[in-house]
Amino acid sequence: MGPLIGITTAHYEEEISTYSRQYYVDAVCQAGGVPVLLPVLTGQSVIDRYVGLVDGLVLTGGGDVGPSNFGEEPVRGTGKVYPERDQFEISLVGRSLERDIPVLGICRGIQVLNIAMGGDIFQDLYTQVSTALEHRQKAPRDCAWHHVEVCRDSLLGRALGVEQIRVNSFHHQAVKRIAPGFKLCASARDGVIEGIENEGYRFALGVQWHPEAMAGSDPAAAKLFREFVSAASKGRG
Repeated sequence: MGPLIGITTAHYEEEISTYSRQYYVDAVCQAGGVPVLLPVLTGQSVIDRYVGLVDGLVLTGGGDVGPSNFGEEPVRGTGKVYPERDQFEISLVGRSLERDIPVLGICRGIQVLNIAMGGDIFQDLYTQVSTALEHRQKAPRDCAWHHVEVCRDSLLGRALGVEQIRVNSFHHQAVKRIAPGFKLCASARDGVIEGIENEGYRFALGVQWHPEAMAGSDPAAAKLFREFVSAASKGRG
């Protein structure tokens, strides 16, 4: 059996629904991991149980992160937020990295990872960054949209095996000030941060695109998940 990989879930109180896109499950399975969905729950004891259960953590995409989590007032363009999910995931990241559990943040997940570790984000690229490309693609989810430059001497560069990649893109928020201890490892041609990492941990990496949706057809995306699952395997007793 492969390592247990916790996958955070979307949480919509109005619809009383908890789910994760099948792409995440498939990408983890394809890489040799065993996916475990983690519903949003409150309380440190639950988070400790989750962290004690899993060998790795995938922070999934979803809605906006509330600006109160990084000390800002809301700006025009900020979307709907779900405070319960924000608080749950930020706490989950902190506890996971305390235990040196591998963490892979995807889209919203890179933003949560950065905020949890002391950074912040642009609440809305289109009102705060005048030079931003279109980062909400008008193409199917598994299609590449724009280029990303990958730092050669980085965990991400080694995981992908390339220095340039075309990625899919579905976001309007993005990392602004990188958290202490983390560094830039990928950026779009407009300067928007597309990847951050901290090599002080076994695996602590966030990407702004959605490699899980391309892992079935793109070798670099599939390799990223294999590297993540491999790191999770090494921590098993």
